[in-house]
Amino acid sequence: IRVHPDVRALGTEPHFFDRNYHQGLEWYRNVMPKTLDGQITMEKTPSYFVTNEAPRRIHSMAKDTKLIVVVRNPVTRAISDYTQTLSKKPEIPTFEVLAFKNRTLGLIDASWSAIRIGIYALHLENWLQYFPLSQILFVSGERLITDPAGEMAKVQDFLGLKRIVTEKHFYFNKTKGFPCLKKPEDSSAPRCLGKSKGRTHPKIDPDVIHRLRKFYKPFNVMFYQMTGQDFQWEQEESDK
Repeated sequence: IRVHPDVRALGTEPHFFDRNYHQGLEWYRNVMPKTLDGQITMEKTPSYFVTNEAPRRIHSMAKDTKLIVVVRNPVTRAISDYTQTLSKKPEIPTFEVLAFKNRTLGLIDASWSAIRIGIYALHLENWLQYFPLSQILFVSGERLITDPAGEMAKVQDFLGLKRIVTEKHFYFNKTKGFPCLKKPEDSSAPRCLGKSKGRTHPKIDPDVIHRLRKFYKPFNVMFYQMTGQDFQWEQEESDK
């Protein structure tokens, strides 16, 4: 979305509404990009979605703010989260050990952040106390890979922008398994997601995956009902 001429977005995550709130609004304004009238100012900090105070804080600052949440299959999300932590701390226990409170009884440890974050319905409930659904756009992480231009069209419509980011901005990088972004008018090399994206996931015991799917299913169904959108995560799994 930063390619769009009517958008100015911060490249880094400012973490204002979770970690830096005590710095005050002036600090936040100073880290944000400068915009002209008619341009939209944006930032992304994924942890806001799971921070209890974030909806209230954002609402008290600007209740008309539009919110975009990228969600993906919570099982894959948990494994991806673990993979990222593992790359920084190779000494941590295995995914299987961390995922269970009691492996024999099959009790999932929902307090482990990698698993808790994927209980989207729980977090969304908090946001809906402050923001109407019409101000929140849910983007499918899976479709962002298979049909980036289609998902970006929805994002631009939601933000009231002209559809400028289209098919011609993307090409698929087979090595990473992600689409890369190119500026059609400029011959420089396409921008691909950084090293931290598209890492190979460790092999996880299929029984653990099966138990996690069962654990998430009722929450996923609740999330589909709350958003009015079926992300087809269950379907996708039965295809495998």
